[in-house]
Amino acid sequence: MALVPYEEGGGWAARQLHSPSATFHFASRTIHLQQDWRRLGVAAVVWDAAVVLCAYLEMEGIDLRDRSVIELGAGTGLLGIVVTLLGSKEPAGVRALYSTCCARVTITDRVAALEFLESNVQANLPPELRPRAVVKELTWGKDLDNFPPGAFDFVLGADIVYLEETFAELLQTLEHLCSERTVILLSCRIRYERDLKFLKMLRERFSVSEVHYDSSKDVHIYKAQRGSRKDDF
Repeated sequence: MALVPYEEGGGWAARQLHSPSATFHFASRTIHLQQDWRRLGVAAVVWDAAVVLCAYLEMEGIDLRDRSVIELGAGTGLLGIVVTLLGSKEPAGVRALYSTCCARVTITDRVAALEFLESNVQANLPPELRPRAVVKELTWGKDLDNFPPGAFDFVLGADIVYLEETFAELLQTLEHLCSERTVILLSCRIRYERDLKFLKMLRERFSVSEVHYDSSKDVHIYKAQRGSRKDDF
């Protein structure tokens, strides 16, 4: 799951996390998400890293049309929903007949979060886009044969780097999902020394660069690719 330690303190931030819902505006749509702290804890609330990565994808105008995208540790589903919406948007001047070339998005988390995740995804995608977004179980390092190796153009994760005992399984999963062309985008807040340890481990297997930093939320976005590739989006 998209689990992070709960250390945000009290006040406004805590009220937002414990709120039963959260609202965002991306891809010219209003997104209403249910949150369920009491039942699912930190996996069922929206964290800043997801918001920052959504904003980055939209502001940078990264072309997701006709791309295969997978999100790891999706939690509430915000990022996967936004990617599906952005992957259906046509640039100005492009004829509507190309609108079928939408992103193919796989939104994953552990089994305990799937029903909650699916409900948010279904509630926030128009009917014509729902077939383009598949919610699927993925526990890192397990049953990876359920996912075709190297089949994804983008692998995305928001606030999934925090628990040291999962680092090896996360890296194994990334290596399975990625080909030479795959772009990994990981959005995270560096909370602990162990977070930096993961980045070091990632750099031993991928070419890694920081592509964005949101100082207002203290969130970094890292891009990784196999070998020495540093392709543009």
